[in-house]
Amino acid sequence: MSSKFESSIKQIPYAQQKVYDMLSDLSNIERVKDRLPQDKVKDLSFDSDRVSISVAPVGQVALHIVEREEPKCIKFETEKSPVAANLWIQLLPVTETSCKIKLTIKADIPFMIKGMVSKPLTDGIEKIADILAMIPYE
Repeated sequence: MSSKFESSIKQIPYAQQKVYDMLSDLSNIERVKDRLPQDKVKDLSFDSDRVSISVAPVGQVALHIVEREEPKCIKFETEKSPVAANLWIQLLPVTETSCKIKLTIKADIPFMIKGMVSKPLTDGIEKIADILAMIPYE
């Protein structure tokens, strides 16, 4: 059974196209990896289409971009993960120089563990959205 988790909508003080250009090429993580919480993020590796990270308590998780809809959506799929999941990063323009971002995870979570993973997934997606809203896109 599929479960859906959404972040709250965050404002980003950069143009939608700038944000899209950076997030749609995962090699740009290099510029912001020092801002990631080192106690939560281990063994980070990436190229333009993939990112792999070791996340406590889950372990190794790898995502790859499966679809780019410029400049408004980037869709990821899990490669290595305890559960099959998709992640969408949606971008909407607000003004010429700002946009809104929202993250959605859709995951196939077995009913027996749904109670255990729902809160960490909700918290995790919110933290990712916060980080994406804070990084400089220039």
